[in-house]
Amino acid sequence: MSTLFSNYQWIENWATIPSSPLGETNGRTHGIAVLRNGEIVVFHQADPAVLFYSPEGTLLRSWGNYPGAHGLTVVEEDGEERFWLVDEVTKRVVKTTLSGEVLQSLGPPEISTYLQGGNYIPTWVAVAEERHGGNGDIWVSDGYGSSLVHRYDAAGHYLSTLDGTEGAGRFNCPHGLNLDTRSGEPEFCIADRGNRRFQVYGVDGIFRRTFGADVLHSPDVAIPMGNHLVVPELIAGLSILDGEDRLVTRIGFQENADTLAGWPNERSWVREGQFNSPHSAAVDAHGSIFVVEWITGGRITKLVRSE
Repeated sequence: MSTLFSNYQWIENWATIPSSPLGETNGRTHGIAVLRNGEIVVFHQADPAVLFYSPEGTLLRSWGNYPGAHGLTVVEEDGEERFWLVDEVTKRVVKTTLSGEVLQSLGPPEISTYLQGGNYIPTWVAVAEERHGGNGDIWVSDGYGSSLVHRYDAAGHYLSTLDGTEGAGRFNCPHGLNLDTRSGEPEFCIADRGNRRFQVYGVDGIFRRTFGADVLHSPDVAIPMGNHLVVPELIAGLSILDGEDRLVTRIGFQENADTLAGWPNERSWVREGQFNSPHSAAVDAHGSIFVVEWITGGRITKLVRSE
């Protein structure tokens, strides 16, 4: 194991989900991000859906009715942080302020797939931010519907659709997106989860490469951490890849978790030191890793790097 990832303290139930009827019957924790001020934001399937925590795990405030809370992305515009929120139930894809004001909405494009009855269930957003050398385009993954990725310009005008055949092969649940700037040139990593790999495209929409098929099982999204990628895998743990997209180590894997009776929602399978169903992750300025999981009632774990 790389020494960078060999000394982590596991903090079980680092933060708790506030009690609510929907939180108890659903409450799945699907998105997480770290703000510039160090606050940690969790997007979960309850009302309110957007939860703000201190680095110590104290709930600070909350807002938002997003029953299908799924993808959470933080971007910057003119020095201000903004959210892109994706609701898989209502199919809302919106950009908001940190206080919840909706600034922009995107709907499905009027393409033959949907006009002919194809399903649209969006899962994630990534933006080619200009501060990272991008062109401002917005990419939206239809991960749970027709397995497509749609491209819009910054104003929300539809540009094109990717289905994977222009790359390594037809997408099978392009679940998560992220803008990867590790190489110094921005590119999009698409978590082609059903195919157990990532497909990588330039911000121009041109395919560049694929990676992970030989080592990944069920990648959800890729989170840059310095020169590495933290990859939550639904079944079930974190995979860490290096700057050349090679596996460095795995953290907290519960092998064959999906074969356990009642997985992922049977709480008897939830054990400290093992993940159950990682769905997203975030990294703070100190190198701590926060992980949220696809489990009724939610689960938020913090991994603190030990010096």
